Amino acid sequence: MPVAIITGASSGIGKGTALLLAKHKYQLSLTGRNLEALQEVAALCVSESGLSPDDVLVTAVELCSDDAPKTIVDATMHKFGRIDTLINSAGILRAGPVLESGIDVYDELMNVNVRSLVRMTRAALPHIISTKGTVVNVSSINGPCPFAGVTYYCMTKSAVDQFTKCLALEMAPNGVRVNAVCPGVIVTNIHRTSGQDEQTYAAFLEKSKTTHALGRPGTTSEVAEAIVFLASEKSSFTTGQLLKVDGGRGIMHPR
Repeated sequence: MPVAIITGASSGIGKGTALLLAKHKYQLSLTGRNLEALQEVAALCVSESGLSPDDVLVTAVELCSDDAPKTIVDATMHKFGRIDTLINSAGILRAGPVLESGIDVYDELMNVNVRSLVRMTRAALPHIISTKGTVVNVSSINGPCPFAGVTYYCMTKSAVDQFTKCLALEMAPNGVRVNAVCPGVIVTNIHRTSGQDEQTYAAFLEKSKTTHALGRPGTTSEVAEAIVFLASEKSSFTTGQLLKVDGGRGIMHPR
């Protein structure tokens, strides 16, 4: 069975990807900060897909901590003996105009969304090279598209996009493919955890009906399908791509 590490697996797109990879009979190394939530996802992976409990490893850790990448990779190798794909799904959102957002907000976003992703990838890559595996980064339509009020977040996702493309070129001679998904607005908890109250979030989702060509926000399972495609041999001739799973938001322009 192929082995996948998924960061940010306790909720949102990471959780959706874990559930879908379980149905595709991957052994899973799930990591995030919330142990209880991770255990709930692991239990769902077993109950909904027929995996054995022994096919799912849970590692609760703060991804930005110095030893997190090595801890996750070492635990995965000890448990499963191989790594076929890394899904970098962990990320945070902070909103606010630049003049009202201190450099501490910038530092937090860059640390979580970029630095920890790079460190995690570097730790896993030697093992992925040995399996000629894949890396899939969860970026955002905010990478290629600018939006006021989330400048620092957009900057982090642009960095992830460029990292994806450059690493794809570096890894191609090793038979390793590196791609990313760029979701539009997806119904998850990321906006709530960024500080939006329920009324603001409901209004945001309602507005998404007009900002996405398909007339609605997306679901985690829709993004998961794209991630699994890029992680698997179904995309064997695809690398360095930023796959928009955005309901057409990235091609919308006022007129």
